[in-house]
Amino acid sequence: MRSLLIVMATLLVPFAALASTITSALPGAELRGAATFRYVGFPLYEAQLYTRSGAPLDWSKDFALELKYMRDLTGKDLVEGTMRELNRTGVDLPVRGQLEKCFRDVSKGDRYVAVSSGKNQIGFWLNGNRVCTLSYPEIKTYFMAIFLGENTRSSSFTRKLKGE
Repeated sequence: MRSLLIVMATLLVPFAALASTITSALPGAELRGAATFRYVGFPLYEAQLYTRSGAPLDWSKDFALELKYMRDLTGKDLVEGTMRELNRTGVDLPVRGQLEKCFRDVSKGDRYVAVSSGKNQIGFWLNGNRVCTLSYPEIKTYFMAIFLGENTRSSSFTRKLKGE
């Protein structure tokens, strides 16, 4: 029985660290919505949106987005995918160098958390460890719109993520 409790406690530590990451970076954060993003039918990541008190998304307020990856991807894949999505949405930003510092290789089960800090910064954590801050004018809107904007790849994914 004791060994079972130890195993259960060990498994829960990463989840507690992530919850702590979100609530320490965004006090009062509560889950607003969740969705699984699929690419050509294959699940790529599970996303969760956290807002203060679980309120509807308000772009003028800070919020957090967590992505739990369902497959292995390289940091290069994440950078390239982000740059493609920014370009697809009509945004050409000089942030590739910052993204290369922020995005690391991920394995199935890894979690990235992005928390906005005003409109010009987003902090990133990988599995509970702070990795970087992305800074650029209006970056919150540009980056988060990939997942939460009006022109996402999947309107049903975005509605679920927003809790609508």
